[in-house]
Amino acid sequence: MPPTTESEEHKALREAVAALGKRYGRDYITTVIAENRHPQELWLEAAKLGYLGVNLPEAYGGGGGGIAELSIVLEELGAAGCPLLMMVVSPAICGTVIARFGTDAQKLHWLPALADGTRTMAFGITEPDAGSNSHRITTTARRDPDTGDWLLTGRKVFISGVDITDATLIVGRTEDSHTGRLKPCLFIVPRDTPGFTRHRIDMELTAAEKQFELTLDDVRLPADALVGDEDAGLLQLFAGLNPERIMTAAFAIGMGRYALAQAITYARDRTVWNTPIGAHQAVAHPLAQAHIDLELARLMMQKAAHLYDAGDDAGAGEAANMAKYAAGEACVKAVDQAVHTLGGNGLTREFGLGSLITAARVARIAPVSREMILNYVSHQTLGLPKSY
Repeated sequence: MPPTTESEEHKALREAVAALGKRYGRDYITTVIAENRHPQELWLEAAKLGYLGVNLPEAYGGGGGGIAELSIVLEELGAAGCPLLMMVVSPAICGTVIARFGTDAQKLHWLPALADGTRTMAFGITEPDAGSNSHRITTTARRDPDTGDWLLTGRKVFISGVDITDATLIVGRTEDSHTGRLKPCLFIVPRDTPGFTRHRIDMELTAAEKQFELTLDDVRLPADALVGDEDAGLLQLFAGLNPERIMTAAFAIGMGRYALAQAITYARDRTVWNTPIGAHQAVAHPLAQAHIDLELARLMMQKAAHLYDAGDDAGAGEAANMAKYAAGEACVKAVDQAVHTLGGNGLTREFGLGSLITAARVARIAPVSREMILNYVSHQTLGLPKSY
């Protein structure tokens, strides 16, 4: 099915997930945040219905679909006001990487549990001095010559949900025995491993998922903690980063749709001088533009997911970056216009839009900034020279 046309199966999936999201809604998420806990009830119900593992192989308890289906789930939950941020990390990044490159034992141990929601996994790549430039990652892994174990040392920042996950998929670097150069490798680090500590980062962002700084101090891991081939390098890394961009786009589109829906309802109902404010073009046109931008971003997201699921990693990389950029911009504009449409009411707890002003910025910043995406398109797509 071309990515511009949604199949009947995808439409049915959208309707089913939307119904689940409607039963929970924004009030559920705000309650979870107020109680400082994880949205466990929604997470487990989504897992039971097969939504969390829809992208994972059927042989390991998943739905046998791809990122196209998983992005639909996240978008629709977001549009209902109850997105699950850890979907970007646990099934999309970690589940995909393990499904593609993990050993049989790793797949058997992790994939069924990721699919049914009984285990979750975080993803650790960003470092204090290595944000957009992943080539500067300094978390290093070396072999213990006596035991064959790995020893990891380094720091990570802005890692989501480490307090609630069972393990973190850490991006480290090992030394190439032939060239001496460092190359990226992926390691599964269980939460309670000695030497693996976390410190919560105090964020102004209002979200159920907390952010952490991680310290790895000679963390000892068995040889089988390595995911995939030690020599595969960037191929394995971007097998997780491309789904991350696509799912971030889904997260942003869902958030934008939720905000826009609140604004549309308000513009229909709010009457000034005997006329609904939505009848005025100054109110209606910006909302129409926001809707168009969200729809266009979704098309690029669907293209990216289609390419990724078809095995076109290079094509998916370009499209995923574009989708993430378009969705981030569309989300910020939709939230801003929704708040503006409601006026003072847009900043009240009753309507739940004020907190989205900060949340919407995340899609512009993470997992890669819009400026770095423009650099990517400039260099990789347009063939323009680098400035750095």
